[in-house]
Amino acid sequence: MGKKILIVEDEESLLKLESILLTSKGFEVRGVANGTEALEAIAEEPPDLVLLDIMLPELDGFEVCRRIKEQEATRGIPVIMLTAKKSREDMSRGEEVGADWYITKPFKSAMVIETIQRFLAR
Repeated sequence: MGKKILIVEDEESLLKLESILLTSKGFEVRGVANGTEALEAIAEEPPDLVLLDIMLPELDGFEVCRRIKEQEATRGIPVIMLTAKKSREDMSRGEEVGADWYITKPFKSAMVIETIQRFLAR
């Protein structure tokens, strides 16, 4: 069984694309479309890594990341922010809430895969 990755992305076409990309690389993928679902999915079955969009309905990615990192049980899960928000403030905020890495859209698939593999190899 491959490593489990939770993709949190509200844009359906992108969620499908990312799911196909990661599944083709042997990962077990679960996709959710908002922050609340993300936290429920993590509580149900903690993934090995979270690929997290920032602009989400209900809870934004910053809040989701903060909650993942403040819980003892989920603190060790790597969180990679994958977002169109490119400003320095957004990136610093990502760091503040504990994001492990920050990739901006549009992204290159190879870079995303490489980053995920790097975190999962630890």
